[in-house]
Amino acid sequence: MIRFSVLLVVLLLVAGCATSPTGRSQLIMVGDEQMSASGQQLFLQMKQKGKVVRDPATSATVSCVVNALLPQLPPPWQGGWEVQVFGDKEPNAFALPGRKIGVNTGMVKLVRNDAQLAAVIGHEIGHVIARHANERASMSVASQLGAGMAEVMAPGTGDLVNIGSQVGVLLPYSRAHESEADVIGQNLMANAGFDPRESIRLWQLMEKQGGGKPPELLSTHPATQSRIEGLNAHLKVTMPMFQRAQAAGRRPHCGS
Repeated sequence: MIRFSVLLVVLLLVAGCATSPTGRSQLIMVGDEQMSASGQQLFLQMKQKGKVVRDPATSATVSCVVNALLPQLPPPWQGGWEVQVFGDKEPNAFALPGRKIGVNTGMVKLVRNDAQLAAVIGHEIGHVIARHANERASMSVASQLGAGMAEVMAPGTGDLVNIGSQVGVLLPYSRAHESEADVIGQNLMANAGFDPRESIRLWQLMEKQGGGKPPELLSTHPATQSRIEGLNAHLKVTMPMFQRAQAAGRRPHCGS
């Protein structure tokens, strides 16, 4: 029984190997159809329960930024996205599997220009095209399998494996996802003709919002300064992208 369980886990791990858009190895055991269905259902619930904004000017600004970013995605990802503005003061935005994008009015008010809004939305789209939700769900499945095996081999250790996976596996992966989405988002905005330096100014702006933050070791997000340093270092890649986009006539103006 134990040998069979070990073999099953090994086969699942091998079958689930994938590569992210930045070349990072991933464990994908949960399929796109399942994640898309979940994302679409969640988005529908959010629209039903949340305050959907009908303001034409705000919706046009957000849609303009999204429409500038989408042509820079890999071809299979360019179509079929739904965008919705929500009346929420929290400066936040998100993208879900199933090609759903939500932007709070608080974020639209916070940003100083189109490029900063593009940095936020590009980051969120990055999570989707890198299949981060699939990966997180897959890591959860793998950790549950590991806990079950540990309990069979040494009764009473299953909870310890779960605790260890939370701090030592799931959270570091989540920080890796955030950093990877930063890179993908900055690439997208630069190729669309938005100044990638504004991604750094955005996080400086977010940092000024203040509020207590958990230690980076126990946080699913990189510390703001770490994030700014990473984005700044990546400018050596994205500034030439931005310059080429501008030379090609990609100069979006969306009114934010």
